[in-house]
Amino acid sequence: MIDIEETKKIIHELYNSLMKRDKTKAILDITDVLLQVYKKIDSEKYPEILINKMVNYIYIVGFDNKIHFLGNDEKLLIELGDISKKAGINSKYKANFTDKSQFYSYSEKVPIR
Repeated sequence: MIDIEETKKIIHELYNSLMKRDKTKAILDITDVLLQVYKKIDSEKYPEILINKMVNYIYIVGFDNKIHFLGNDEKLLIELGDISKKAGINSKYKANFTDKSQFYSYSEKVPIR
């Protein structure tokens, strides 16, 4: 089991750090996902799977858009990656990495950037 409060703290810190950057579409998409995961993590049966999807999403969107995670941002992302390892090997193959809608339920509006 993961420490939800510690995980939320890391997500919150990464969110705040990214919001200080230039707000490109990719940064806004990543921060949308961070905020959505922050809100949903308490009610998830398997939060480590949600974290795994989020970390994969951030890495793929970051790579595709040439976003560099340096210094503390890199450290925070590595910590989230370590937490996501608890999801097991198969979880990363259950989602389209670049689809932000995977973090929203059918009744929630997905922000379009």
